[in-house]
Amino acid sequence: MNDQRLIELFLDMMSAERGAAKNTLEAYRRDLDDMSLRLSARGKTFDRTQTRDLEACLAEMAKEGLAPSTSARRLSATKRFFKFLLADGYRTDDPARPLSGPKQGRSLPKVLSEADVDALFDAAGELEGNKGVRCRVLLEVLYAGGLRVSELVSLPLNAISKQEGAIFVTGKGNKERLVPLTPPALEAIAAWLDVREDTLPKAKPGLLAKAQRYLFPSTSAREGHLTREQFARILKDLAVAAGLDPKKVSPHVLRHAFATHLLANGADLRSVQALLGHADISTTQIYTHVLEERLKTLVETAHPLARS
Repeated sequence: MNDQRLIELFLDMMSAERGAAKNTLEAYRRDLDDMSLRLSARGKTFDRTQTRDLEACLAEMAKEGLAPSTSARRLSATKRFFKFLLADGYRTDDPARPLSGPKQGRSLPKVLSEADVDALFDAAGELEGNKGVRCRVLLEVLYAGGLRVSELVSLPLNAISKQEGAIFVTGKGNKERLVPLTPPALEAIAAWLDVREDTLPKAKPGLLAKAQRYLFPSTSAREGHLTREQFARILKDLAVAAGLDPKKVSPHVLRHAFATHLLANGADLRSVQALLGHADISTTQIYTHVLEERLKTLVETAHPLARS
C-alpha cells in the first residue's frame, strides 16, 4: 500500500477515534508528507522502511538547520503513525520505537501583564456599534474562561448555561468541560445576544442555516462562524488601539495571561488545569515557571540588597 493511502487511513483513525481537530490533522499530514518525501528519496516507503532510514531522515533535518522543536514534532507524528501501522497490521514491527528526538528547552509562554489586559479592555470599550459589542464579548469570554481560540470562535449558541453562569466548552478529543464566567463576561454575552440577530448573513440562506447555530456567526466564513484568523486580526487591531505591540498579543497569549494571573492571585494548579482543559497537569505547570521568573526579576530589581 502506498504512503499516501496509509497516511489517509491514519488521519481517518485520528479523526474518528481520537476526535482530532482539523488543524491537528493538517499538522500530522504535513509532517508525515515530509517524512514520506525524505524516505522516497532513499527508495523507501512507510511499509518497508527501517530504523536506520528514519535516523538518516532525522540527521538530514538537523543538517538542514531545522529547529529542534520542528524535528521533535515530526518525530512525534512519525512515532504515532508507526504505532497505528503496527496496531492495524500494516506492519509487524515499529521501526520508530528506538528513536529519540533532539533535546530542546521548553520555552516559557509569552504573558501579558494585568495592566496590558486592562488596556485591551479599555480600547474595546471605545469601539462603537455591533462590532464593538462583539469585540468586548470575545475579549471577556476568552480572558474570563481561558479558552483556546478554536474553542471560542466555534462556541455553539446553546453552549451558554445561564443557570450555571457558565459555558460548556468542547475541547481536544471532544472532551467537554464547564467553564464558569465572571459577571462582566456574562453581561457582555447578554449585550451581544441583544444584537447578534442583526449580524446574521440574511442574504445567504445556506450560510444562514449554519451561522444560526453559533454564538459568533460570520457573514463570510464557510464554517458559518467567526474564524481564528478573523479573531486574530480583531485582536491585533485592538492591541494597536491599546498602545501595545501587536506582535506580542494573540488569542493564545491571552489564554496564557488567564492562567498566569489566576495562579498569581492564589488559584491552585489543579483548578487551573481543569479550566484550561489540560489532560496532563505537567502542561499546566509551565505557568508556575513563568511566575518563578517574574518573582526572580522582582527580587533582583526591588530587593534592597539587590539594589546595593
